[in-house]
Amino acid sequence: MILLLFAFVLLASCDAQQSKINAVSFVAAGIEAAEEHVVAVKRINANYATVMPFGFIKDLETPEIMHNTDRQWFGETKAGIMQYARMLQKQNISVMVKPQIWIWRGEFTGYLKMDSEEKWKQLEDSYTAFILTYAEAAQEVNAEIFCIGTELEQFINHRPEYWSTLISEVKKVYKGKLTYAANWDEYKRVPFWKELDYIGVDAYFPISESKTPSVEEAKKGWQNWKKELFEVSTIHERPIVFTEYGYRSVDFAGKEPWKSDRSMPGINMEAQTNLTKALIEELYPESWFKGGFIWKWFIEHDKVGGAENNQFTPQNKPVEEELKRYFSLYSK
Repeated sequence: MILLLFAFVLLASCDAQQSKINAVSFVAAGIEAAEEHVVAVKRINANYATVMPFGFIKDLETPEIMHNTDRQWFGETKAGIMQYARMLQKQNISVMVKPQIWIWRGEFTGYLKMDSEEKWKQLEDSYTAFILTYAEAAQEVNAEIFCIGTELEQFINHRPEYWSTLISEVKKVYKGKLTYAANWDEYKRVPFWKELDYIGVDAYFPISESKTPSVEEAKKGWQNWKKELFEVSTIHERPIVFTEYGYRSVDFAGKEPWKSDRSMPGINMEAQTNLTKALIEELYPESWFKGGFIWKWFIEHDKVGGAENNQFTPQNKPVEEELKRYFSLYSK
């Protein structure tokens, strides 16, 4: 019995130290990706990046998704994400293709809901065309992961059968790993995790109400969420990946981490750094946790972030060096 227990502990320790997904969310731009743009990603020891094509919807009741048009930024289109992916791969950075929807004026995609059966069918047809366009692109560039959607709670709640059909259609054209990016307050209710390879979570969990939480305080704030994540992973027999995570460099950044508007003034690099350190130190050692994609990384590294920026990007801020250090620990 003692030998068996020792073997289990040793195995768990080995699993915990395995290579993780150390990743950035590589934001689409109006230009092609060049070597210097990707080298900046490699410099922080990232081994993965998300490329994100976009589809656009007029409002929450409109069933038509416009995508892959010449009116979009290059990096939001099929040609763009394929060019970005190949440039990243030249630096041995693996790729997740993660199609996203933008609703006019930034309405939350989780509220997208049709008011008639006819409109639901139109939305399903439009969404299938959108997703299969990028599943085919993901296969063509040999992307390691494809994400079938991002934060679409009402769409899933009202049309669960459609999503199982969509997953089957995606698997016909794409042969890599699959996930879905569920919002932090949605992921427990997603019905199709066992049809995918990873449980994807956009991890904007409320962690602390302090203006500047310490690392230890933030770690305490993770304990209940960590227990919940483990339970969901166990029930569905799938590892967790944070399809998005991150904090703004602003006061009270851990209170409502999903907020991206201008209502939170000031700059607080310590809060961003401490919250990020706590997340990595609490989650990365867990064998059921595969890693995550930090939100967000802009293509022209030297022109973004910095001491006057209070948004999510870690670029040219103290937290960037912390990411570099942590990613080096989980890259082997």
